[in-house]
Amino acid sequence: MSHSQVSSCCTGLYALTPDEPDCGKLRAMAEAVMAGGCRWLQYRNKSADPATRRVQAQMLAEQCRAYGARLIVNDDPFLAREVGAAGAHLGRDDGDPQAARTLLGANAILGVTCYQDIARAKAMRRQGADYLAFGAIYPSPSKPHALPVSLALLRRACKNLDTPICAIGGITLENAAPLCRAGIGFLAVCHDLFARPPEKIASRAAAYQALFQEFFHDQQR
Repeated sequence: MSHSQVSSCCTGLYALTPDEPDCGKLRAMAEAVMAGGCRWLQYRNKSADPATRRVQAQMLAEQCRAYGARLIVNDDPFLAREVGAAGAHLGRDDGDPQAARTLLGANAILGVTCYQDIARAKAMRRQGADYLAFGAIYPSPSKPHALPVSLALLRRACKNLDTPICAIGGITLENAAPLCRAGIGFLAVCHDLFARPPEKIASRAAAYQALFQEFFHDQQR
C-alpha cells in the first residue's frame, strides 16, 4: 500500500490499545471504539506474554475485518503476518523497515516512529514507510520520559514530507485541534479513549472523528 493510498483512506483517529491482560475487556474496548467510527486500530501490549499477544491480536484482527477497519500490530511484523493484520508499526529498536516490508509484502501498511527527528523521517520514507509518527506531542501517561515534539516541527513535517503524518503522545479531544490545523493525517490516542468505561468510548471516538472531519473539509475548500 502506498502512502497516497494510506492518505486517501485515513479517517483521523488511530486508536492504540492499552496493556490490557483481559481479552474480554480488550474486545469490549475495541468494539466500542470501532462502533464510534474509528477505522484504524493499533494492537500494542508491552506486558503480555507471546501466547496472550497472539490470542489478542487474532481476536482484534477478526473484529477489524468485521468493521472494515485496519489492524496495525506494534513492534512485531511476524505477529502481524501471522494474524493477517493490515500492517505493522516499528519504533527505533523494532527492526529494519525494509526487512519488515519484505516479510509483510508490498500491500501491507508500514508505520514508523520518528520521535522528533526529521532526518530519521526522511530516511524511513526512503525505506518504504507508509506513514510517519512524531511524538510525544504532549506529556504522555504511556511514555512519561518521551522527549517533546514542538507544534512547529509537526507543521514542518506535514508541509515537507510527502507522507501522512501521525501525531502521538498525550493527545486528548481538548488539545487535538492545533494538530488537525497543522495538517496531520492521524491522531494516535490511547489514554483519552480507553481510560474510561466502554459505554463512553464510542462517543469519544465519534467526537474525534467529527473534529478531524471538520478540519479536513476546511482544508479541501
